[in-house]
Amino acid sequence: MRAETREAGAAVARLLARNGDRLAALGEQLRAQPPAVVVTCARGSSDHAATYGKYLIETLVGVPVASAAPSVVSIFDAPVATQSALCVAISQSGRSPDLLATVEAYRRGGAAVVALVNDEESPLATGADTLLALSAGAERSVAATKSCIAAMAGLAALVAAWSDDAALKAALADLPAMLDAAVARDWSAGVEPLADARQMFVIGRGYGFGAAQECALKLKETCQLQAEPFSAAEVRHGPMAIVGEGFPVLALATSDAAGEDVVSVARAFAERGATVLRAHAGDLSGTLPAAAAHPAIEPILMLASFYGMAERLSRRRGLDPDQPPHLAKVTRTL
Repeated sequence: MRAETREAGAAVARLLARNGDRLAALGEQLRAQPPAVVVTCARGSSDHAATYGKYLIETLVGVPVASAAPSVVSIFDAPVATQSALCVAISQSGRSPDLLATVEAYRRGGAAVVALVNDEESPLATGADTLLALSAGAERSVAATKSCIAAMAGLAALVAAWSDDAALKAALADLPAMLDAAVARDWSAGVEPLADARQMFVIGRGYGFGAAQECALKLKETCQLQAEPFSAAEVRHGPMAIVGEGFPVLALATSDAAGEDVVSVARAFAERGATVLRAHAGDLSGTLPAAAAHPAIEPILMLASFYGMAERLSRRRGLDPDQPPHLAKVTRTL
């Protein structure tokens, strides 16, 4: 897990270099014939990348995004009828039966399919209308790290090409080097406060919510810690009632208005005596240092730093982060 996290910058550099022409062509196509809706199809870490992509597409392009429920097709065998839809499928392996069935149903319904896949020989990759190869390379740790970061970067690159956003394109060009710095950033201060924790919240909002989901999953997978992700808005609707003295909270705050709301919630929790670990983009002197960048890129950088913390925390808790119990690298759900 540690070694693969350190490869994230190189993986994103490969992704951007290999897919430049395809992204440019896809961007032109989507601007000329924009879909009425985008449907994402993914599970696990890939679905967290899809959440991140949803916020990017809806804020920078303005097209609504929905997450497909694979069981609608794989269990209920319900037909899918689409008009002017784009299906964006995201997977490390590209081989899960329910994902493949769902994508095929959307294709039969008339949707164009864009696949972000690490295994370029997989059925998902070879059957897509447009393949964006994640180019992360072999990933041996059960816990996905560099492939999730590559998926998020790939979605950001897709949206940059579609929106023709110069600022986001420039941020993506800087992303590989910034990831190298983020991976090296020291988040070890988060280890001891969570060494004996049994449950916690991970808070994000906007571009940072998908990263919060991913952090919570990794804490479950590698640390056997019941971490639950919440939007800084949603956590106010009931869940915050259980936050009190010593309750652990990880807060991921971007440098935009959404991040300011995360800071506000984190401050309120700290006033109740909660143990708050906060990363705020632009604060390199804090407990969890985080660099400022384009707000859409900041969650990817925080995630790269977090993976190192999760790996250390897992070992501190006497676990093996590379081999979580009862899990396999490729999950073939039906």
